Amino acid sequence: MTEQQGQAPAEMTTAQMATAQMATAPMTSAETSVIRALAAQLRVDAIRCSTEAGSGHPTSSLSAADLMAVLLERHLHYDWDHPALPNNDHLIFSKGHASPLLYSMYRAVGVVDEAELISTYRQFGSRLQGHPTPVLPWVDVATGSLGQGLPDAVGIGLAGRYLDRLPYRTWVLCGDSELAEGSMWEALDKAAYYKLGNLTAIVDVNRLGQDGPTELQWDMDRYARRVEAFGAYPLIIDGHDPAAIDDALAQVRSHPDQPTVILAKTIKGKGVPEVEDKDGWHGKALPKDMAEHAVEALGGPGSLRITTALPDPGTPAITPNPQAVISLPTWEPGEKVATRAAFGAAVSALAARPEIVVLDGEVGNSTHAGEFRDAAPDRYFEMFIAEQQLIASAVGLSVRGYVPFAASFAAFLVSRPYDFIRMAGVSQASIRLVGTHAGVEIGQDGPSQMALEDIAAMRAIHTSTVVYPADAASTARLVATMADTTGISYLRATRGAYPVIYGPDEEFPLGGCKVHRAGPDDAVALIGAGVTLHECLTAAGELAEAGINARVIDLYSLKPIDAETLRLTCLETGGRIVIAEDHYPEGGIGSAVLEALAGPYTPELHAVLLAVKSLPGSGTPQELLDAAGISARHIAAAARSLVDGNQPGGNDV
Repeated sequence: MTEQQGQAPAEMTTAQMATAQMATAPMTSAETSVIRALAAQLRVDAIRCSTEAGSGHPTSSLSAADLMAVLLERHLHYDWDHPALPNNDHLIFSKGHASPLLYSMYRAVGVVDEAELISTYRQFGSRLQGHPTPVLPWVDVATGSLGQGLPDAVGIGLAGRYLDRLPYRTWVLCGDSELAEGSMWEALDKAAYYKLGNLTAIVDVNRLGQDGPTELQWDMDRYARRVEAFGAYPLIIDGHDPAAIDDALAQVRSHPDQPTVILAKTIKGKGVPEVEDKDGWHGKALPKDMAEHAVEALGGPGSLRITTALPDPGTPAITPNPQAVISLPTWEPGEKVATRAAFGAAVSALAARPEIVVLDGEVGNSTHAGEFRDAAPDRYFEMFIAEQQLIASAVGLSVRGYVPFAASFAAFLVSRPYDFIRMAGVSQASIRLVGTHAGVEIGQDGPSQMALEDIAAMRAIHTSTVVYPADAASTARLVATMADTTGISYLRATRGAYPVIYGPDEEFPLGGCKVHRAGPDDAVALIGAGVTLHECLTAAGELAEAGINARVIDLYSLKPIDAETLRLTCLETGGRIVIAEDHYPEGGIGSAVLEALAGPYTPELHAVLLAVKSLPGSGTPQELLDAAGISARHIAAAARSLVDGNQPGGNDV
């Protein structure tokens, strides 16, 4: 929600911000000595674990060791025994390849022991994987695909300032290479727009990337100008000077309404002269002889244990209530309603649950997500046309236990931020995605706006659920189900209005389907979902007039899929099935059906797949459905060919 609209989400109180701004006293000489000893230990442990593993990124860890030593000892507020504590700070390694440093920090605070760190890092079955994942309770999100940790942190910052209203901070260690990713600048832009003074990016500017120097190398002033242009507050420091680092980390609290980016000039491989600022060492473990010499020069293995400051007590402003009474909207059978409109009405009804949050990609008036803004303006966040940040914010909000729905046009919701969705699966995050205006059905806007790959893409995501309702009633039920579904759920919605088929008491369990017109003499089955379900029903009516009994299956749940009903249908129709989908043939409904039917007990199968085979253009929805060969007349023709025993043309399987 924008402030210009006069409905900005509620923020932390002045007293809470004052707590968030509390400064740390300057370091004493004794504290500086502890910091240097801690940094040396972190370097030693990063070398030891990666050399023992024979792989990893020690040089990228060595450059940031001083930064993390000061943060860990002086500024991070965290109860390591209770990682789910709502007022804990958050630490995200956006440069996830520096995992040797992160795991060495975990050893320093006592949650990972020396044997686990040195002996199991990167080994099969170890929780200390090559890049961090939430299999470790202190890791919020999986990182390793560069350009994602900072965007995810924006979502956590939104939760802290506008929902939890707690003074915890989110610290993000970034690499200079990933500042070439546009998603990093989307993140800073949205962080500045939402005044996320609780977010600090610490950029390890060590000059060298995987294959030579980075784009700006050590041009710190250019970095600072870019940061400032996106609305964040830049601080340039020597990343190996504990006093300068400490001062910068303290300064961030003096900007409660502005994210801070600490630009730390560092040396890659710092502490090991043989590799310091040397190209060609990225992602390479030090050889054992070099590692042994480096460990000895750094003072040998250490046993320093750090007691991190505990967070200030606090209670989130929002208490989840999944048992809240929800009154889902209802419609009369036959009433024409777009499934996107049903989504808007249903998600607005879910606003009764205080943990539900909606994020929009500046199309809320078309997806109908904007209706949630009227129901719960404090829990509606506009991400504008920044789909990567849209998904990342949803992931960050889920870290804090919120139930986010992110909506946009399907063509852009899935394709533009696909790697963010993929990494959300690696994080095992629970987010809900709603893609509207799918398929050729959208009409005159043309192929750039038509999602014809989204089902395939979303089915491939780890932990995903994919649903494609055909009417308003099923949409409302599935939206409610998504709110309580773990993992990544995706609802595909159409643009046009279609008749309501189901009554308000009909249930739509995941992994189910709806069977229409079933009888003992069915000669063929017509399988569709969304818009093609309506075409299948029309085709079944035409076939009935010709004396052909056709069973129709509404395959509203594509993943998980009702394999049992599909197999039974094949057995009862002589294996004759026609599948119609408003999607390219690769990876869509047809693929899902045929995968479900594969196996040692596969019934006899005579299948025809009708899908969008060529690049569509502009036209009316019905013209485009017909041109693609997925309209009722094509479905009926394919069914007749199967029943007559002819080999149908087109997309036959």
